[in-house]
Amino acid sequence: MRFFSDNAAAVHPLVMTAIAQANTLDTAYDGDARSQALDARVSDLFGTEVAALWVPTGTAANCLALAALCPPHGGVVCHRDAHIQNDEGGAPEFYTHGAKLFLADGDGAKLTPETIAAVIDAIPDDVHRVQPHAISITNATEYGRVYTPAEVAAIGDLAKARGLGLHMDGARFANAVATIGCSPAEVTWRAGVDALSFGFVKNGAMSAELLVFFRPDLAAVTKYRRKRAGLLFSKGRYLAAQVLAMLEDDLWLANGRAANARAAALAGAAGSRLVHPVEANEVFLRATPDEAAALRAQGFDFYDWAAGEIRLVTAWDSDESQVAALAAAIGTL
Repeated sequence: MRFFSDNAAAVHPLVMTAIAQANTLDTAYDGDARSQALDARVSDLFGTEVAALWVPTGTAANCLALAALCPPHGGVVCHRDAHIQNDEGGAPEFYTHGAKLFLADGDGAKLTPETIAAVIDAIPDDVHRVQPHAISITNATEYGRVYTPAEVAAIGDLAKARGLGLHMDGARFANAVATIGCSPAEVTWRAGVDALSFGFVKNGAMSAELLVFFRPDLAAVTKYRRKRAGLLFSKGRYLAAQVLAMLEDDLWLANGRAANARAAALAGAAGSRLVHPVEANEVFLRATPDEAAALRAQGFDFYDWAAGEIRLVTAWDSDESQVAALAAAIGTL
């Protein structure tokens, strides 16, 4: 009974069908009909003109976005627990050709204008010091916390006032939007976001993520960077097909809601063991090594987090009977 990561979730049957339907002769790379349809389809979803580029991984989406927003001699402000800092193997520095990550604080891995300003205000405007050029936030965060549109807008206002680009790592964007109940536009471009890494792999896709530029001019050079990085698939139609299938009838959002509901069921059984409020599909619990071992002995798989903490992640396809069994097991600890 696996609650280790939503990366391990199954591919949604409708996505599999879309991949099969794309298995016909078409133009190579991103010249096929499906890839060419992405800009218009995603623009319709967000209610504004965007440029949408498929990529195979969330790391690629994040780092190509940062390279578009920050020059090699600049810096990006992010939370010290951000995925781009702790879990991408130096890829942000690699893709940006050396840009620095400035680490800020905030409860639940959420940044605020105050914690961002505390970092950038300490940097003199001096040629000897790396200057900030962008901010990167994660929604939902690495601890399953969600930024509201107002919270993003406050950061967006700061970014605009300081002349900084704003990137959103949306590996679990569907879970965040499902929690907030807003339109995708309200928590992105209307709040000042310039680039979004729109995650699909954790949410039912096989191998497709989407880099969405709300400043379409940023896409032109990014297409060259994507090629140079070896990420321009010759059969890109299979990636585009996955994205289009996930967008059809808001499957992406339905899957996010399903994963969130299963996490809420676990949170309800956890009580005072909860380390963070459960706002998406990640549940962090206090558990001793013996308690964790007891859960594993019953067949549950999960990730050991910090000392005395475990992480449980639900997905769109988490079996409800297994969720109920885990909730019951937590209740008996």
